[in-house]
Amino acid sequence: QVQLVESGGGSVQAGGSLRLSCAASGRTFGNYAMGWFRQTPGKERDFVAAIRWTSASTYYGDSVKGRSTISRDNAKNTGYLQMNSLKSEDTAVYYCAVRLPRPMTGSYNDWHEYDYWGQGTQVTVSS
Repeated sequence: QVQLVESGGGSVQAGGSLRLSCAASGRTFGNYAMGWFRQTPGKERDFVAAIRWTSASTYYGDSVKGRSTISRDNAKNTGYLQMNSLKSEDTAVYYCAVRLPRPMTGSYNDWHEYDYWGQGTQVTVSS
Protein backbone atom coordinates (compact mmCIF):
# COMPACT_ATOMS: atom_id res chain seq x y z
CA GLN A 1 0.00 0.00 0.00
CA VAL A 2 1.05 3.54 -0.73
CA GLN A 3 -0.36 6.54 1.07
CA LEU A 4 -0.30 9.95 -0.57
CA VAL A 5 -0.99 13.25 1.16
CA GLU A 6 -1.29 16.40 -0.93
CA SER A 7 -0.93 19.94 0.30
CA GLY A 8 -0.37 23.43 -1.04
CA GLY A 9 -3.65 24.12 -2.78
CA GLY A 10 -5.54 27.33 -2.24
CA SER A 11 -6.84 30.47 -3.87
CA VAL A 12 -4.66 32.73 -5.98
CA GLN A 13 -5.14 35.51 -8.48
CA ALA A 14 -4.48 34.98 -12.14
CA GLY A 15 -0.79 35.30 -12.89
CA GLY A 16 0.18 34.00 -9.48
CA SER A 17 1.96 30.83 -8.44
CA LEU A 18 1.35 27.83 -6.22
CA ARG A 19 3.44 24.86 -5.23
CA LEU A 20 1.67 21.61 -4.55
CA SER A 21 3.30 18.87 -2.52
CA CYS A 22 2.60 15.15 -2.39
CA ALA A 23 4.15 13.15 0.42
CA ALA A 24 4.34 9.41 -0.24
CA SER A 25 4.66 6.71 2.38
CA GLY A 26 4.34 2.96 2.53
CA ARG A 27 5.39 0.64 -0.29
CA THR A 28 7.46 3.09 -2.29
CA PHE A 29 10.55 1.69 -3.98
CA GLY A 30 12.19 1.42 -7.34
CA ASN A 31 11.59 3.67 -10.29
CA TYR A 32 7.94 4.33 -9.67
CA ALA A 33 6.23 7.32 -11.23
CA MET A 34 4.36 10.13 -9.58
CA GLY A 35 1.79 11.97 -11.58
CA TRP A 36 -0.44 14.98 -11.12
CA PHE A 37 -3.91 15.15 -12.58
CA ARG A 38 -6.68 17.66 -12.21
CA GLN A 39 -10.42 17.43 -12.45
CA THR A 40 -13.37 19.77 -12.64
CA PRO A 41 -16.98 18.71 -12.10
CA GLY A 42 -18.39 16.64 -14.92
CA LYS A 43 -15.07 16.25 -16.71
CA GLU A 44 -12.46 13.52 -17.02
CA ARG A 45 -9.22 13.72 -15.09
CA ASP A 46 -6.78 15.82 -17.06
CA PHE A 47 -3.07 15.00 -17.08
CA VAL A 48 -0.83 17.72 -15.67
CA ALA A 49 2.63 16.24 -15.19
CA ALA A 50 4.52 13.11 -14.19
CA ILE A 51 8.00 12.23 -13.00
CA ARG A 52 9.85 8.94 -12.86
CA TRP A 53 11.30 8.74 -9.39
CA THR A 54 14.78 7.36 -10.01
CA SER A 55 15.62 8.85 -13.38
CA ALA A 56 13.71 12.12 -12.78
CA SER A 57 12.42 12.00 -16.34
CA THR A 58 9.50 14.38 -16.62
CA TYR A 59 6.37 14.61 -18.73
CA TYR A 60 3.92 17.49 -19.05
CA GLY A 61 0.44 18.01 -20.32
CA ASP A 62 -0.01 20.58 -23.07
CA SER A 63 -2.18 22.76 -20.85
CA VAL A 64 0.63 23.45 -18.36
CA LYS A 65 3.78 22.97 -20.44
CA GLY A 66 6.11 25.90 -19.96
CA ARG A 67 4.27 27.12 -16.87
CA SER A 68 4.76 24.22 -14.48
CA THR A 69 7.64 22.19 -13.12
CA ILE A 70 7.40 18.78 -11.50
CA SER A 71 10.17 17.67 -9.18
CA ARG A 72 10.87 15.29 -6.33
CA ASP A 73 12.89 15.09 -3.14
CA ASN A 74 14.16 11.54 -2.68
CA ALA A 75 15.09 12.03 0.96
CA LYS A 76 11.61 13.24 1.85
CA ASN A 77 9.78 10.92 -0.56
CA THR A 78 7.84 13.95 -1.66
CA GLY A 79 6.90 15.22 -5.07
CA TYR A 80 6.21 18.82 -5.99
CA LEU A 81 4.31 20.64 -8.68
CA GLN A 82 5.30 24.26 -9.10
CA MET A 83 2.69 26.14 -11.10
CA ASN A 84 3.33 29.63 -12.41
CA SER A 85 1.37 32.13 -14.49
CA LEU A 86 -1.83 30.57 -13.28
CA LYS A 87 -4.99 31.08 -15.28
CA SER A 88 -8.64 30.80 -14.33
CA GLU A 89 -8.84 27.62 -16.40
CA ASP A 90 -6.33 26.02 -14.03
CA THR A 91 -9.03 25.97 -11.36
CA ALA A 92 -9.62 22.34 -10.41
CA VAL A 93 -9.05 19.70 -7.79
CA TYR A 94 -5.49 18.47 -8.19
CA TYR A 95 -4.65 14.86 -7.42
CA CYS A 96 -1.30 13.20 -7.10
CA ALA A 97 -0.96 9.55 -7.98
CA VAL A 98 1.68 6.85 -7.95
CA ARG A 99 2.29 4.22 -10.58
CA LEU A 100 4.28 1.22 -9.37
CA PRO A 101 7.15 -0.02 -11.54
CA ARG A 102 5.90 -2.40 -14.23
CA PRO A 103 5.81 -2.53 -18.04
CA MET A 104 3.85 0.36 -19.46
CA THR A 105 0.68 -0.52 -21.36
CA GLY A 106 -0.45 3.04 -21.91
CA SER A 107 1.36 6.26 -21.21
CA TYR A 108 2.13 8.47 -18.23
CA ASN A 109 -0.71 10.80 -19.19
CA ASP A 110 -3.31 8.05 -18.79
CA TRP A 111 -4.83 8.13 -15.31
CA HIS A 112 -5.79 4.45 -15.62
CA GLU A 113 -2.08 3.60 -15.39
CA TYR A 114 -1.83 4.81 -11.80
CA ASP A 115 -2.29 2.61 -8.76
CA TYR A 116 -2.69 4.92 -5.78
CA TRP A 117 -4.27 8.34 -5.41
CA GLY A 118 -4.25 11.15 -2.91
CA GLN A 119 -7.34 12.84 -1.60
CA GLY A 120 -7.00 15.89 -3.83
CA THR A 121 -6.36 19.55 -3.13
CA GLN A 122 -8.41 22.44 -4.48
CA VAL A 123 -6.76 25.11 -6.59
CA THR A 124 -8.84 28.18 -7.36
CA VAL A 125 -7.56 30.90 -9.67
CA SER A 126 -9.53 34.11 -9.82
CA SER A 127 -9.26 36.54 -12.69
